[in-house]
Amino acid sequence: MNAKRMKPLLTNSRSSLLFSSQQQQEAWFKAIHKKAAYQGMIDEIRDEANRLQREPLLDMPFSAFTRFRDHGSRFEYEKSYFKKRRRLTTFALIALIEPDQPHYLEQLQDTIWSICNEYTWCLPAHLTNSPEMDTTSQRIANHSTYTIDLFAAETAFTLSEVYQLTKNRLDPLIQTRILAEVDRRVLLPFLSERSYEWETATHNWAAVCAGSIGCAAMHILKENEALATLLERVLCTLDCYLSGFNDDGVCQEGYHYWQYGFGYYTYFADLLKVKTKGAIDLFQSEKVHQIALFPQKCFLFEKKIANFSDALPVATIFMGLIHYLHNRYQDVEVPEARLRASYTEDHCSRFAPALRNLLWLDENISGQRWQNNSFYLKDSQWFISRKAPYAFACKGGHNDEPHNHNDVGHFILQAEGEAFLKDVGSGMYSDDYFGKERYTFLCNGSHGHSVPIINHQYQSAGKEQFATITNAEIGKTCDRLEMELQNAYQLESLQWLKRSFTWKKASEPGLTLVDQYQFTDDPKLITERFIAPNLPITTTDSSIILEGKHRLQIRYDQQLLEWTVKKHRFINHFGEEESVQVFDFTVREPKRCFDVLFAFDFLH
Repeated sequence: MNAKRMKPLLTNSRSSLLFSSQQQQEAWFKAIHKKAAYQGMIDEIRDEANRLQREPLLDMPFSAFTRFRDHGSRFEYEKSYFKKRRRLTTFALIALIEPDQPHYLEQLQDTIWSICNEYTWCLPAHLTNSPEMDTTSQRIANHSTYTIDLFAAETAFTLSEVYQLTKNRLDPLIQTRILAEVDRRVLLPFLSERSYEWETATHNWAAVCAGSIGCAAMHILKENEALATLLERVLCTLDCYLSGFNDDGVCQEGYHYWQYGFGYYTYFADLLKVKTKGAIDLFQSEKVHQIALFPQKCFLFEKKIANFSDALPVATIFMGLIHYLHNRYQDVEVPEARLRASYTEDHCSRFAPALRNLLWLDENISGQRWQNNSFYLKDSQWFISRKAPYAFACKGGHNDEPHNHNDVGHFILQAEGEAFLKDVGSGMYSDDYFGKERYTFLCNGSHGHSVPIINHQYQSAGKEQFATITNAEIGKTCDRLEMELQNAYQLESLQWLKRSFTWKKASEPGLTLVDQYQFTDDPKLITERFIAPNLPITTTDSSIILEGKHRLQIRYDQQLLEWTVKKHRFINHFGEEESVQVFDFTVREPKRCFDVLFAFDFLH
């Protein structure tokens, strides 16, 4: 929709887009004190506010700001940056929940003032070659010189929304400062002739940046002509975001990026629907419907997920977001309340989801356990099966996916949430992690996934390295998936590599894996690699048993294969050292044509 058609649809109401009036807002926040469904969240917010009051409000030092530029480390600056956003979100929420406590409002205003004084709202990792880092010539202070990244856009959205919800209580100088800084740093640069790389992105950046800018503009722009022009550009970017999904709705970046990117798509779509009195509804698309169904397909057991790509193995639910989507699409499943994300779990302390976890919570909805089910998501080539307490997931795909790992043919096997064959997930983000060294990291390279190593070669990166699914069957007691993997390896002599999974869902679940090889020349070395957690191991003549809360037996042909196990260390997403056990089964005398079979059985 272009700006000319959009302009007459925009309302000129001076009230908040979140409440019909100031009176309704005050009544709503007063009412939730008496409702049991909200007490856990209110207590978490109040506890965090009281904790933060005992800590000083600190600015980020220059040495931390330049740490990424000089050493490639993001951690130091971002730790301080997100601490301040935690203060902003917490004191804004508690000031709304407990308006009779003036000390919370004072903390909120101090935090807003500090954020408005920041040199940039962007993270240093997103400022490489930006005007903000240019020291070769004097920076001209015009609108086009401001970089807009995820967090600059989010900060503008947060401040504009806090302004709308608290402007009757904020000091007039704070109000003026918010409007000026959001305009100067984000809205005017976006309305200038400058274009941003993320405007054509097909991943979370497009939704978060454009959605945040659109929300900020709807909250504070008074001129509908300028707003319509801005929203036209936002909608074009959101079209690019949706184009990054296949029709099956899979978020190939992983669940956490679904919650992030699609969350901001939803926050924007909701405000736009209100702003246009329902004339523009971005949830009418069937693709958006399928994207909304993604969580109930990617969770394996309680809080454990199929964490392909840069995803963490454990996830929780923004209940406000899920309740909102359930009320839009009745087939969106709502999980058990105990899977709710606690207030402090978002280490970036984002205001938009935190507020909507309150506003969108529907106390009339009761959740349930994830249902036993199998899903073959053919466009993205993900296969996921839940047979509580057991779960199996595998993927084909290609090696140029968003937040890509070289993991074509990789799989996960769990029992009661405990991984026996696992995905390492995302490592600590750094300059090298997103640079030329990306696939040297255990988290990202195929050497850190349960896929073969052929003639000492790992899978290569690129869209040309892909799987071909040749058969997918979902049955009552057994599922089967077959794929060809030869194109995932840049080996001329590898004619054919067929990987077959047979997942038994009966009373004694288990997985059979068969790899069939065919070469034009005698292969030098074939290693079947499996990634497992650090569980105790026992052995028999023809099997290995991983001992956890459950027991997994790995049976193999001892005459064909010899095995070793080593611990490999890596740095996880939060900068902590972890290790996994890497099982390598080496073919003793590989031939031009042979099969390898493994049986993974859960023992009682």
